[in-house]
Amino acid sequence: MRIAYICADAGVPVFGWKGASIHVQEFIRALVRRGDRVELFATRVEGDAPPDLADVGVHRLPALPKGARAAREQAALAANHGLQTALRQEGSFDLVYERYSLWSYAGMEYARAAGVPGVLEVNAPLVEEQAEFRLLVDRGSAESVAERVIGAATVLIAVSKAIAADLGRHANTRGRVHVVPNGVNPDRFLEGVVPFCRIPPGVFTVGFVGTLKRWHDLSTLVEAFGMLHQAHRETRLLIVGDGPERESMVRNLSARGLLEAAYLVGSVPWSEVPGMLASMDVGVAPYPRLARFYFSPLKVYEYMAAGLPVIASKVGQLAELIEDGVNGLLYPPNNPSALATALDRLRCAPEVRARLGRAARATVLRDHTWSAVVQQILSLARLEPAAERVAT
Repeated sequence: MRIAYICADAGVPVFGWKGASIHVQEFIRALVRRGDRVELFATRVEGDAPPDLADVGVHRLPALPKGARAAREQAALAANHGLQTALRQEGSFDLVYERYSLWSYAGMEYARAAGVPGVLEVNAPLVEEQAEFRLLVDRGSAESVAERVIGAATVLIAVSKAIAADLGRHANTRGRVHVVPNGVNPDRFLEGVVPFCRIPPGVFTVGFVGTLKRWHDLSTLVEAFGMLHQAHRETRLLIVGDGPERESMVRNLSARGLLEAAYLVGSVPWSEVPGMLASMDVGVAPYPRLARFYFSPLKVYEYMAAGLPVIASKVGQLAELIEDGVNGLLYPPNNPSALATALDRLRCAPEVRARLGRAARATVLRDHTWSAVVQQILSLARLEPAAERVAT
């Protein structure tokens, strides 16, 4: 098949290191492995394509101007004309697939006019997220764009039930909304990966990977680790990632006398993440209690693919992915004492860590590879027969 993949979000460098970037790359990689031809239309590219994606056609959409937010919003809205023109010039396609962004609607409307399936992947309620965590000047136009693009799509893919519920509030979406959680490429996390951080043997290492943002509740992680470290000095905290909460986290670690027990390695290239995970004894996802938890966290799938035992707060989709005591541990969100207890439980029991890690990897191999995700979405778009679970 010939597929147009659209990512018009200026916050997603499609060949970068962010989680969203890896999401785009892995989805396209799964298509390429099937033998599909992919044309990528992106506002922000950042770097060259990985070697195995070198044959993907890359079409750069106009970059947004720097400066005032209002001007950037208007430029993003106007970019729909350029996207529509580019699609017409490069067509025809068997499928138009778009990662939903705040201002883009031309892709789905092009697909509808061309009579081909248009699949819209929705990862977050972007209007609310932009207004709450960043800045949204023209909310009315953003909501109008959402109505247009959701209305034009043939299939709406929500990465969580919470997102599906949001989509269901729009007009005439019945029968078009499907929950398909994110996935992982297990081939990146095979046994024998050399640990990247040379932490002395016997030092129990608690790990976190991700952008340091407030919705990860890093303060609970630090407090829980402080309890563990106070009782057991042969413990370390390994933080992989960077972001706006880094300064606050460093202050917190310093105030608790934990800086010397912490490794903050910052953002690392995608290729180094498996080595980082191999340096950990446990991967933690300390999400807080939120009014709406709509994430499908890539980090948790990666922990599991690496065979790491996972400790996650019991929120949203995580409570469905992780079966407490079987393929990971769950604890009540915003509860550092409970997290510390779970950490200490795994510190004391390497055989439990190994058992949970094996079960975690088996879970993602069975249900959550990118190949399986792509197969399911193509089936929903009626481009492939419905398949049983696909394992790689």
